[in-house]
Amino acid sequence: MKPCSTHRKLIAWLALDALDAPKAKDLRAHLETCEGCRRYLEEITNVTAQLIAAETKPDIQASEAFHQRVVRRFRAEEAGSFLEIAVARLRAWPLNWRVVLPLIGATAVVIAAGSLFRPRLGVPSPAPTGVQAVLAPKTEPDLPPTISNYQRIANRSLEELDELLTRQGNRNPPPTPFYTASTRTRANSPE
Repeated sequence: MKPCSTHRKLIAWLALDALDAPKAKDLRAHLETCEGCRRYLEEITNVTAQLIAAETKPDIQASEAFHQRVVRRFRAEEAGSFLEIAVARLRAWPLNWRVVLPLIGATAVVIAAGSLFRPRLGVPSPAPTGVQAVLAPKTEPDLPPTISNYQRIANRSLEELDELLTRQGNRNPPPTPFYTASTRTRANSPE
């Protein structure tokens, strides 16, 4: 059974004896009714007891290589320039080819796209002429009466949708042939 998500942090504080008295009293009342929270408190209390009982050795010494790495990093950060710090961090970072190759590929794509879309320097732009083109008003032919067309026009403007529906309602649809059983049997019968 899982503990209540709202009480997890409070239970951890209770296990460390870091919870104030009123909250501890309320939490203990909740623990009497909730089995999941009681089990969680037991687990946290066991972990806390083991951590407190753990023995720390004061005679632990770091290796010479560890000291050299620490000193190199301090010197790199003291060195000053951004470029030196970046190079030091790149050297310290283990190169993973699964990361490096996609980065190189993405960089190549960005450079290629940039070279395709940059303006050409040697080609002069056309000089403006005195004649200006006048664009005819955009008239759309009546679209087929489908839901997707109606939604597209409604998203653009409700007035346009109203105009389209009015135009389509006022036009006369082409005559549809009427089929009856007698016409179908005459068409299928051999003569």
